[in-house]
Amino acid sequence: MDDTPLSRRSFLKHSLLAVGSLGILAGMSGAYGIFGEPNWIQTTTVKLAYKRYPASFAGMRIVQFSDTHISKYYGLAHLTRLAQLLQRQEPDILVFTGDLFDSRQGEISNDVIPILSQLHATYGKFAVLGNHDLRMDATRITEVLEQSGFKVLVNGSQRISRGDESIHIVGVDEMFHGKPNLPLALKGIDQDEFVLLLAHEPDFADLASSYAVDLQLSGHSHGGQIRIPFYGSVFTPDLGQKYSIGLYNFDGTEFHVYTNRGIGTTLLPIRFNCRPEITVFVLETKLI
Repeated sequence: MDDTPLSRRSFLKHSLLAVGSLGILAGMSGAYGIFGEPNWIQTTTVKLAYKRYPASFAGMRIVQFSDTHISKYYGLAHLTRLAQLLQRQEPDILVFTGDLFDSRQGEISNDVIPILSQLHATYGKFAVLGNHDLRMDATRITEVLEQSGFKVLVNGSQRISRGDESIHIVGVDEMFHGKPNLPLALKGIDQDEFVLLLAHEPDFADLASSYAVDLQLSGHSHGGQIRIPFYGSVFTPDLGQKYSIGLYNFDGTEFHVYTNRGIGTTLLPIRFNCRPEITVFVLETKLI
């Protein structure tokens, strides 16, 4: 280390260089957060095993995407690319966990229907609505999704059979503006049957964990959207704070909740250290 005292001129020179370098780094980070990471979609594979999961469904690929927030920042070209990436995952079941459009920067458009209609899944496409969907127009967005081939579940369920065995896809209404009713959604489902729950807000898991639900898939939080290394999320929304990103298990049960980081952005068109995400779930039967 050079411990020679600096002259005033040298000190000012080095200080200006340091400030300039920090400015350049901040500018590069900002450009990356706006133009880089939001377009760098990550595919995450999650493998889990459950006692109630039927052996005949082993290896089935359940693909989740969430929170597209279609707007002036995320348009049809982005959605087309997303659809291509989703189809490459070869989904057996495709699920969308809410917030199709962004209520602050977007508007409901039927132009998305031909793109979403290109998505195919062997056993169907399912969706629930998010808080932005209900804030805009739940009826119209439901129509857009249904015309795109999705079955929208509002406190309801769909049985999926493979041979003599079945699983259930269950969806509840959004928590801020809707009326989620899990007992109603589970009506008619036997206690020993596997249940995959779609719930936009991840913190719904505190309620779901008390019922015969195996896996809850959620979105809403965007994983924090902007995550500072060694600190975490700058901001997470209400009802997306306890289970804000990734996989969580509940002690003494097989119940899990997975919070997908979403695709689009809201509030700010920035992602940092929190790439947009497609999640592929591969489930197996747990041997007793």
